[in-house]
Amino acid sequence: MITYADFEKVDIRVGRITRAEPYPEARKPAYKLWLDFGPEIGEKRSSAQITVHYAPEELIGRQVLAVVNFPPRQIGKVMSEVLVLGLPDAAGEVVLIGPGHDVPLGGKLF
Repeated sequence: MITYADFEKVDIRVGRITRAEPYPEARKPAYKLWLDFGPEIGEKRSSAQITVHYAPEELIGRQVLAVVNFPPRQIGKVMSEVLVLGLPDAAGEVVLIGPGHDVPLGGKLF
């Protein structure tokens, strides 16, 4: 069990995918993502293994949730600055998590 204070340490924010490109150098099929988290956080990069359910062009403009306070992590040739969140479908493939309606960029999950 964790405390609510522990939960508050994880900074989960909403961002909008502004750019998505195939990442052919990745060990598993993935995309390189650029996300806008609004003026407080700005644009961040990530990579995500989401090629089964999404094409790059349909990701543009989509709002998603991401952890923004992990240290950057080198994923192959990409420096991942945020962890985009998803859930596995019945086959274990990632389905992105996002708000049901547009919300202001950078909004914090609580």
